[in-house]
Amino acid sequence: MTGSALTHLSCSVCDKVHDKDLLWNLCSHCGMPLLARYDLASVRLSFRREAMAGRAPDMWRYREVLPDAGNYRPLGEGFTPLLPAARLGKRYGLKRLYIKDESVNPTGSFKARGLAAAVAMARRLGARTVCLPSAGNAGSAAAAYGAWVGLPVHVFLPEETPPPFFRELEAYGATAHRVKGHIGDAGRAMRETMAARPEGGWFDLSTLKEPYRLEGKKTMGYELSEQMGGELPDVVVYPTGGGTGLIGMWKAFSEMECLGWIDERRPRMISVQSDGCAPIVRAFESGLDRAEPWDDPRTIASGLRVPSAIGDFLMLRALRESGGRAVAVPEDDLVGAVKEIGRLEGIFAAPEGAATVLAVERLIAERQIDAGERVVLFNTGTGLKYLDVLM
Repeated sequence: MTGSALTHLSCSVCDKVHDKDLLWNLCSHCGMPLLARYDLASVRLSFRREAMAGRAPDMWRYREVLPDAGNYRPLGEGFTPLLPAARLGKRYGLKRLYIKDESVNPTGSFKARGLAAAVAMARRLGARTVCLPSAGNAGSAAAAYGAWVGLPVHVFLPEETPPPFFRELEAYGATAHRVKGHIGDAGRAMRETMAARPEGGWFDLSTLKEPYRLEGKKTMGYELSEQMGGELPDVVVYPTGGGTGLIGMWKAFSEMECLGWIDERRPRMISVQSDGCAPIVRAFESGLDRAEPWDDPRTIASGLRVPSAIGDFLMLRALRESGGRAVAVPEDDLVGAVKEIGRLEGIFAAPEGAATVLAVERLIAERQIDAGERVVLFNTGTGLKYLDVLM
């Protein structure tokens, strides 16, 4: 792929510059997440929203603001539909409610965006094997894209992860490692395994511990602008585990303003978690810049069962800068919300996506959303992988 305006990577905390042509995990100086930086001025005139019409309907249509993945060929990731949710909107008194349905991505979730970019760049920059801890969907996406580009993949999953995710990994030829506990325990098990390998050679694709999953996820922000005719919604309601999508969209909005796609107005960003695992909500409500790890995380929404996230400070910053909120929804109501979306809109949402409906219900009751506002809910994946816990 060509046309990328990527110039370098910089640390999200200390601003140390890193060479874009080398494999990196975290900042070599302070150990915090790295961010991809682009020469936006050089592409401002040619890379305009109006010029996107003839491009392929996948996330790589935004190639100028994505890394150069070499000869990578897309599997169809990105450019998912933005669907009007009229019946669901009527149920809650909203005139302009939409669902961004990420379940139609390859492997059935939004994780395809981030892992497509991360795996493609890992291969291009010399990785021989990739690995990551996962609550389910990220592992499936990594396995699929590893198979697509010819990289071996090792995925470390909590043993309580729904069975379909393990079967997916087997189908894609990846190696699954079952770990007792939550995703944090899976991450520790992965690092211990890597440390015990004297030959090394595994590249870590953990959330925000390499720079390119974020770049794939940010394309959701560019798509919102295209699909809404050059505008952005008033409110974005987003289920949050590791937070890459929320952080990525916030980054995209800043880039789009520099490119002249949008003005300075931003959506209010709403982070949604289960009350069985809500570290970002607790930190937001306490006025903290970092989130304390959540003890004993429990939720059927595997993607929300993230007790701590390295990018917590970036999430909290985006929420506050946008005038948004962090909302914990009742774990016991998730199954009912899945069925409500299915019955009213014909979408079999993952429980993570269903959590956004519960958040909207609460925000309306608290008069935090007006009836005429444009509200976008993100359904991050398909409910088909959760049949064992939903039905």
